[in-house]
Amino acid sequence: MKRPPLYSARPRAVAAVQNDPPAAVTAPSTDPTPPQAVPSAAVGPRWRRWAAQPGVMWAAMAVLALLLCANLLRTGQSGRPITQKVIDAAVLKTLETQTLPSAATRAQEAVAGSVVRVMSYGKHPKTGEEVELGVGTGVVIVDKGVILTNLHVVNGAQKIKVAFADGLESGASITGAQPENDLAVLQAHEIPDDLHAATMRSTGDLRAGDQVVVVGFPFGIGPSVSAGVVSGLGRSFRSPEGKQTMTNLIQFDAAANPGNSGGPLVTMDGEVVGIVTAILNPTSARTFVGIGFAVPIENAASAAGLPPF
Repeated sequence: MKRPPLYSARPRAVAAVQNDPPAAVTAPSTDPTPPQAVPSAAVGPRWRRWAAQPGVMWAAMAVLALLLCANLLRTGQSGRPITQKVIDAAVLKTLETQTLPSAATRAQEAVAGSVVRVMSYGKHPKTGEEVELGVGTGVVIVDKGVILTNLHVVNGAQKIKVAFADGLESGASITGAQPENDLAVLQAHEIPDDLHAATMRSTGDLRAGDQVVVVGFPFGIGPSVSAGVVSGLGRSFRSPEGKQTMTNLIQFDAAANPGNSGGPLVTMDGEVVGIVTAILNPTSARTFVGIGFAVPIENAASAAGLPPF
């Protein structure tokens, strides 16, 4: 099957920057030759379910290799010769006794270092004191500190701050906007030395039923992760105030609430396919009832001036 196109940022040393233009992105290298498969009769249906997902398979193989080495080392120390039969038995024992991380866990871990908390501040109308206007989420898309978020998270703010995964807090400036898709591009004034950008993937082969996770700061709590599936594509959403209608949205059912706005919608391979922008609730409550919407990453990347897939 044809591999979906990706955006990725080449890791490199970075320094604190301000108003630096987005860095060029490069295509990822081709996949290495996969290792020799273990006979299906030896591993059973549980392993075949993991192997059906390439990203999951590689992570699982790394974990299993370490555990297998430990089992074989213990066997060798006991004086027993290490034969193929012993190796097969060690593989089965490892599969039966070890619990592998879930696909959602690995998806979250893949983007955790790229997700930021976005805080907007303004003056209190009566006291003139600086107050927090709201909290949202953002995702780093270029490792020089270029961040995507929702425009409604930062619109009207007199000051913007972002908090990175390592705890570093920095001021940020709005360097671009795409109001029709409720998107804003931020440039952090200071960044961690080891900052990595999230990998963005085309939505061209995204299908209803595909598993996804949402990472962000619902009600300011987080980083939090929720899992679900893509519920539909090409959806439209009209804001409760009736001021704007957005189209071509990804519908999903992973839990999202106020504070998740601007965060990434992530595949099980840890690739960002959308920016969470809205939830549908027919009541006056601003809480999740099972329908969320995300702007496809193609639109979001174009807001930052990145080339199309």
